[in-house]
Amino acid sequence: MSFLKIVIIGFLVLETTNVVTLYFFPGSKYANGVGIFNAWEKSKSDPEIHNFVKYLVNWVAGTKLIFILLLIVIIYAADAQTQTFTAIALVISIASFFWRLFPLIRKMDAEGQITPKNYSTVLGWMILVFILVFLVAIFI
Repeated sequence: MSFLKIVIIGFLVLETTNVVTLYFFPGSKYANGVGIFNAWEKSKSDPEIHNFVKYLVNWVAGTKLIFILLLIVIIYAADAQTQTFTAIALVISIASFFWRLFPLIRKMDAEGQITPKNYSTVLGWMILVFILVFLVAIFI
């Protein structure tokens, strides 16, 4: 098994834990659950807003599930070149976090809207490591 396949499988495992968390334990502060956002609990006081937030959480989980299943097919059926292009696409899509999501979560963290404090920094480093691992796997 290639190093690239191992990296993709590792990513699949991490994303699967996130999907399970979002679908079944959305308020969790683990596995990137939305419980880290103080607004999750606040939204419960307004059923209309909370239903909207739950809809968005499930939408994210569903989108992640699509990617997980496509990656499983790619690992199983695709040749090495397609897997390499898949990893390049993953690097680009994961890097998009730094365009919109990271500035927003960093701002929310600075304003005390995230628990635990400095979670945005940890998340930023974690995502950067994912990108770097994929890049290493691509070039090996």
